[in-house]
Amino acid sequence: MTHDTPMIASLSGTILKIEPTSLVVGVGGVGVRVFVPRTVLENVGGIGRSVRLHTHLMVREDALSLYGFETDEDLQLFEVLIGISGIGPKVSLAILSTLSPELLKSAIMREETAVLQRVPGIGKKTAERIMFQLRDKLDLTAVPTTIPFVSDVDADVIDVLTTLGFSIVEAQAALQNLPREVKGVDERVQLALQHLDQGR
Repeated sequence: MTHDTPMIASLSGTILKIEPTSLVVGVGGVGVRVFVPRTVLENVGGIGRSVRLHTHLMVREDALSLYGFETDEDLQLFEVLIGISGIGPKVSLAILSTLSPELLKSAIMREETAVLQRVPGIGKKTAERIMFQLRDKLDLTAVPTTIPFVSDVDADVIDVLTTLGFSIVEAQAALQNLPREVKGVDERVQLALQHLDQGR
């Protein structure tokens, strides 16, 4: 079950430990484990750093689980996703780890299920169900029209860049700066790397 009024709406503290899918944050002498999307893990900076997260406490009979996000928008999207039948917190975190809110909303507007199918564990039928249910639950009026369509080639480019250690947000930003006439995966990866090197 979940609570309409959040018991823990946000969390501020010092990072004590970084785990594959979570952070342990020191708050008032207590180490609190917070499950977070990969984007948070990539941006926290390291052990000993301060962090502030927007949180959602999930209360179940056998467990209390806390989920944390960098922005209120990410938190709201997570809460919408876990409200979809058959989509639990693990899949919701995977979606937020793979797609930015803007890219997800753009994909829904264009009915491009292939974008959601890039998320590990989501097949075509699940992607279609998520898109159908999100269409009525998200505000799509403010989605920028400049968000590019993610082709299979660009999805492969994102895979390569994230394998090389760049964040998904960095990879998506680099793709937006590439000329459309460059079609091949290798050529687009090379140009994206040049752009990313200049930005660092």
